[in-house]
Amino acid sequence: MSDLSAALPPGTEILAAEQLTGGFANTTWLVKLADQTVVVKTGAADFATEAKGLAVLRAEGLRTPDVIKVTANALTLEALTPTTPGTDEFWEVAGRAIATLHTKTSPRHGWPENGWLGRLPQENTWDSDGHHFFATRRVLRYLREPKTQEALTPADRADIEQLCARFDQLLPDAPAVLTHGDLWQANVIATHDGRPAFIDPAVSWTWAEVDLSMMFCSGGVPDRFFAAYHELHPPEPGWQQRMRLLNLRELLSVVAHFGPTGDYVEQIRAVVRAYR
Repeated sequence: MSDLSAALPPGTEILAAEQLTGGFANTTWLVKLADQTVVVKTGAADFATEAKGLAVLRAEGLRTPDVIKVTANALTLEALTPTTPGTDEFWEVAGRAIATLHTKTSPRHGWPENGWLGRLPQENTWDSDGHHFFATRRVLRYLREPKTQEALTPADRADIEQLCARFDQLLPDAPAVLTHGDLWQANVIATHDGRPAFIDPAVSWTWAEVDLSMMFCSGGVPDRFFAAYHELHPPEPGWQQRMRLLNLRELLSVVAHFGPTGDYVEQIRAVVRAYR
């Protein structure tokens, strides 16, 4: 309990603590206090960066958990509802919230500092060219990771490099918008009154469709989310066909974390084959 006590305001009494499942980057606890219940994330992550990302999203209108305390080894947050409602109304509100976030634009892709996606750095070096930024900072950067080199053959890596060189032909030019950055179904939870809230961001300015691709490809997200989103941002032609290409970043991130696990390597190869 000493690690948890250090993550709370001085003098706070812990009544009970339960370790939560589902995350992999950190150890997460649901901690009952006398006056409230909080979530405490512990580990070696850069929690200050996560806290700043939550603050940025909240300032731009997204509901995020309150940050109660940040230390070098822990992040303490307001506890919300850990389950995600499956109603159309919930996902319509979530879709409109992300669409509103994506109205914030920047002349450049990137962020003032590097961040994290899982346990690995998210490279955010500024770039005025969206195709170059996505290729170098969101795809090719994972080819340097030891577990990726273990999982992918030299031919696989060469194929990915050749695909990245064609991004300007395959992906439409689009403005850089403020993105959540790790937007998948598990990172959309509910407030106590049933409204959408967003957790675990990896914020940056980049293409809106990068956020959409995670929601589209990770599963569990009703069509109403995308329909509500597109009420504010009418879709560009062929958007659904681009989702798996843009999700290449997430597939490579998983392989970079875990190596040749599941069918992720084959999914990567399937994306590459689709564009030969």
